[in-house]
Amino acid sequence: MKLYYSPGACSLSPHIALLEAGLSFELIKTDLRAKTLPDGSDYRAVNPKGSVPALALDNGEVLTEGPALVQYIADQAPAKHIAPANGTMARYRLQEWLNFISTELHKGYSPLFRPNTPGEYRPIVLANLSDKYAIVDAHLATHNFVLGDQFSVADAYLFTVTNWAKAVKLDISGLSNLAAFMARVASRPAVQAALKAEGLI
Repeated sequence: MKLYYSPGACSLSPHIALLEAGLSFELIKTDLRAKTLPDGSDYRAVNPKGSVPALALDNGEVLTEGPALVQYIADQAPAKHIAPANGTMARYRLQEWLNFISTELHKGYSPLFRPNTPGEYRPIVLANLSDKYAIVDAHLATHNFVLGDQFSVADAYLFTVTNWAKAVKLDISGLSNLAAFMARVASRPAVQAALKAEGLI
């Protein structure tokens, strides 16, 4: 498999998932501004959306969208238990959280990365994100990981987007449960390996 990524982008989440699953894959760095690959070719030939992540499968198919990728990855290595089994309520809880992270957190950051976002709108975006993180922090008061005591692909995704807080000057310093969660996830060997491979540490 080939994972198309950009350092520190949301593609870090499936990168962590691949390492946690112990699957064999090749990392291909993508220039998101120019939409080009290392050989100069057009990345949109791989993913017409022009965004990362994209996962090229061994059968030639390309899968896109992080929440779909991490579930596919988890299902290739069920013995690793990084996603609950399909058809269980626990799996629907995973999907519930992947959707929350995707729509309320991940997309909540988007205006803060756009240079054309009006300055007066930024405090509103930051306040909205703070409200969502308060929900996450309250949940983590009674959960070591998003789904309980077992690390899952939802944790990789939450870790990835929360890493963006400092870059956009979102103050989450008062959220002690979230801080403890971030430290727990960061200490995992697969997470350290992904961060190193992307040049983030």
